[in-house]
Amino acid sequence: MARINFVELPARDLGAAKAFYTAAFGWELSGFGPTYACTMTGDVDLGLQADAGEATQAPLAVIQVDDLKAVQVAVEHAGGVVTKPIFAFPGGRRFHFTDPNGLELAAMTVE
Repeated sequence: MARINFVELPARDLGAAKAFYTAAFGWELSGFGPTYACTMTGDVDLGLQADAGEATQAPLAVIQVDDLKAVQVAVEHAGGVVTKPIFAFPGGRRFHFTDPNGLELAAMTVE
């Protein structure tokens, strides 16, 4: 069953964002290079994207699915528009799309 498993926030200052979420909520964030960090609880996790070229304009809900290519076809047939084709990242693959209201989301598989 598809479910939201990740929310990614744009972060202009990764260090400040990590410090804030650690101090405010006690979350442990793992670093993945100089511009990305995320919680790794296995539940609904939080990602911080500090690479301005990769960051979305608003928070990005990420939906975990079993068959990424099938979901991409379903998204397109339902009227969604792929904004970033399938790409790999540490731990999986995903693509970004907009829904009919112009909201950007992503679908991902874990590998």
